[in-house]
Amino acid sequence: MKKLNIAIGSFLAIAVVSVLSFSCGNPQKSMSGAYTYETECMGVEGDGSQTLKAWGNGRNREDAIEQAKKNGVRDVLFQGIRSGKTECNSKPVLFEVNIREKKEDYFNAFFADGGPYKEFITGEDGSDMHLSVMQGKKKVGDQVTYGVVIRIQRAKLKERMIQDGIMSK
Repeated sequence: MKKLNIAIGSFLAIAVVSVLSFSCGNPQKSMSGAYTYETECMGVEGDGSQTLKAWGNGRNREDAIEQAKKNGVRDVLFQGIRSGKTECNSKPVLFEVNIREKKEDYFNAFFADGGPYKEFITGEDGSDMHLSVMQGKKKVGDQVTYGVVIRIQRAKLKERMIQDGIMSK
């Protein structure tokens, strides 16, 4: 009986150690995969454009950067910018409830690869290129996360929404 208790005790000890060692893997990798990065305000320019740090996920660097740009425009349109400096307009351009779903065809085309959303993004120097790309963070599986610093032309974006009949003056 004594040998049986020792055997059971040894088995339980090995089981506990095994569970702990598997669950204590690389915490950075698992945290990065589950963490959602918010678009942050970095400042507002004299013309009303907002400089943002936006994040995106993708299969590779280019896909993640493209997604980050889309996420920046999407957040200005539908959510407003709430993180980072308080200078940015925390109100979204579009206030209507469920406008993205109601005008799904329009916004699917607007945010398509190479779509019109790109007209409202400039880099830090005013060019149409993004200049600052944040260090990539590995995600679970084969996904990567990158951040970009972009400037969103908020006034022009609002004009376009009015012109296209998505919102009224």
